[in-house]
Amino acid sequence: MDRERRWTDKGEAIGHGVSWLARWSLRVALAALGFWMVFWLVGKLWVVVMPVLLGLLITTVLWPPARWLVSKGLNSALAATIVLLVGLGALGGAIAAISSSIASGVPEIAESAQNALRQLQEWASGPPLNLKGSDLDRLIAQGVEQVQASIGSIASSLLTGAGAVTSGVVTGLVALLLAFFFVKDGTRFTPWLRSVIGERAGGHVTTVLERIWATLGSFIRSQAVVSLIDAVFIGLGLVILGVPLAIPLAALTFLGGFIPIVGALIAGALAVLVALVSNGLTTAIIMLVIVVVVQQVEGNVLQPILQSRGLRLHAAVVLLVVTAGTTLYGIAGAFFSVPVAAAVAVVVRYLGEVIEARSVRDSPRADGDPPVEAERPAE
Repeated sequence: MDRERRWTDKGEAIGHGVSWLARWSLRVALAALGFWMVFWLVGKLWVVVMPVLLGLLITTVLWPPARWLVSKGLNSALAATIVLLVGLGALGGAIAAISSSIASGVPEIAESAQNALRQLQEWASGPPLNLKGSDLDRLIAQGVEQVQASIGSIASSLLTGAGAVTSGVVTGLVALLLAFFFVKDGTRFTPWLRSVIGERAGGHVTTVLERIWATLGSFIRSQAVVSLIDAVFIGLGLVILGVPLAIPLAALTFLGGFIPIVGALIAGALAVLVALVSNGLTTAIIMLVIVVVVQQVEGNVLQPILQSRGLRLHAAVVLLVVTAGTTLYGIAGAFFSVPVAAAVAVVVRYLGEVIEARSVRDSPRADGDPPVEAERPAE
């Protein structure tokens, strides 16, 4: 019997095509409904999902040194405690050094700000504005009245921001605790999973999880490289222009690189603001150009290329998933969209490998030998 069916008339062929289209349309609609339900459930449980995702990303950083300590004879709990405390100490030391450097440079910046304000008053008193001292006082008084009239909305915004900060602190603490448990008991997870879901399914799930884990590590490394390059070039621009606090601003740029959109925006704005206050308008404009160029190259060229290579995703896919994540879940969605998309791609590629292996197993070989056995997942 031929593999391709011979249709007796066009009506039968068209009817078969319409039936095939209807079946696949129903399948696509059900799949879309399933994806929508997943997104809805993630949104409802975001307060739980976000600490878990953060904990996994922190674990990718802490796991290599913890594994090295375990190989030297330490138990997993002690190794997890050591790497977590060392990581927190390094982060706290960096923040303390940045704060100390900023505090030491505050008097210089304050003096520059006073000079800049004096120059601004002199410029406003001349052409084309020709504002007198009384006019400036009146404008300042109007500004103060406007601020007082908006004090209610300002207070509401401050309370909202304080609530967001508090929620972020709680989320960070929960993520750190989860990271500790992930580092401590991570090696026990896959054997437990196999015992629960069975050896056959557990082999497939274990293979997929191992690949996703490698993908998360690649994401953190590529993000660190991108942030480092961003900080180096902006820091060089600050040093060349003679802007004070160049090293702390470069460090803030590096840390801000791990927070998509807002982190780079705030770090760049601080660099331009310090340049404006301390060195004047011309230096601030040059610094603004440097920041914009570096961030555009980093965001549109360097980051997609590095992430597409490390995560095996095309640069266009990276840009699209970041846009979608930002639209759906804001800043957190922008940060987690790339690793989540890479994890989904890992699952899809593995499913393709399994389907191909089964098709090879089920199809008879050309020389009449029995079908080829499908490869079992790696133990």
